[in-house]
Amino acid sequence: MNWRKERGRAERGYHHGNLKEALLQAALGLIAEKGPGGFTFADAARMAGVSPAAPYRHFRDRDELLSSIAQRGFEQFEAQLTQAWDDGRPDTVSAFERVGKAYLAFARHEPAYYSAMFESGLPVDLNPTLLAASERAFGIIRAAAERLAALAPPGVARPPAMMMALHIWSMSHGVASLFGRGDAARRKLPMSPEDLLEAQVLIYLRGLGFPTDRRPPAKDPATPPPVPSAGAASGAPSGPWGAPKK
Repeated sequence: MNWRKERGRAERGYHHGNLKEALLQAALGLIAEKGPGGFTFADAARMAGVSPAAPYRHFRDRDELLSSIAQRGFEQFEAQLTQAWDDGRPDTVSAFERVGKAYLAFARHEPAYYSAMFESGLPVDLNPTLLAASERAFGIIRAAAERLAALAPPGVARPPAMMMALHIWSMSHGVASLFGRGDAARRKLPMSPEDLLEAQVLIYLRGLGFPTDRRPPAKDPATPPPVPSAGAASGAPSGPWGAPKK
């Protein structure tokens, strides 16, 4: 081994132009390749082209490196869900549908971040910064659930928004993890993950007593059409999801 050569490489590692970012990107690549538990701190250093000691300038250990990746992931996740939700415009139902699609899109396009966020086994409750980032992202789902709960029709008990948020989050996470990611574990489906999630939520809302079918009942052709109500004229939905796709 050329000691002088190894020493020179280590010294360059300590003076890396952007060591912290290089380590984060190296760890992301390793997570994508091996999963969040499949690499060591030294592996991340080697991937970044620095000495094994260099990462300690920015991270206490491998868990702190993973936490930083998960936090960044939750921040990007929150931004995408917020954009999709758009404060419930133009209506709660269509906005909520966009949130579901954004959830699956993030899992598909950012599998390494998604894995660090949900599969790394990090003690989120022991990291206030990471916990706050995850709660902000979940807050978008809860806001959507609160709007959905408010659509409960007369005579139907309004379900707790937190319960709905947790149920819908569980369904979204299940579909994303099992079918909506671009990894080798994804199984082929006779439908898209988006359609599967929509069907699941449709069944869930129907079980809570929400009307879910906008299709008008069959009428006699000779019967003149009824005068539209104020709600129909304004385009107000008759139920949270409308007719299922054919």
